Amino acid sequence: MHIDVRLMEKGDAEPLSAAFEAVGWHKPVELFERYVAQQGDGKRTALLALADGEPAGYLTVNWRPRYRPLHAEGTPEIQDFNVLPHYRRRGIGTLLMDIAEGLAQERSPVVGLGVGLYADYGAAQILYVKRGYVPDGHGVSACDVPVHPGRSVCVDDNLVLHFVKELRKPKGGEHG
Repeated sequence: MHIDVRLMEKGDAEPLSAAFEAVGWHKPVELFERYVAQQGDGKRTALLALADGEPAGYLTVNWRPRYRPLHAEGTPEIQDFNVLPHYRRRGIGTLLMDIAEGLAQERSPVVGLGVGLYADYGAAQILYVKRGYVPDGHGVSACDVPVHPGRSVCVDDNLVLHFVKELRKPKGGEHG
């Protein structure tokens, strides 16, 4: 199997949407079109992994995340990281993450990401810890807003714990 990773293009939206729909994941064409448009505006980088020319997975780097602790520090956030189930455990996710972290490192000493809290995210939680990500210390958030003690929230894809990873030491003798 030959793996290529490249920037997502407008023509990728329909094949990507169809590939994810085939495994029961709703990823509308408009989502990918929005990612490509945001990429054109410099707000996001969208990476596409192809296995023998077929969509295998993707992720995006949001250069201006809404999550306040990352936004305030100018820290990019890896978002919407997905590898189709039949392509998992073949190094595709690792390759996407390596490239995304390399892109982030060009602009920031730190990168962030959010991960869901229920069992479907277990593999991702383990992957991120093994890659050196640590909780950012701000607790859980729902739709990028911190969840305060006593508040009831729905445990769904919008309830996440944010993690950060130091990519390089700050320049100029600063200490972090």
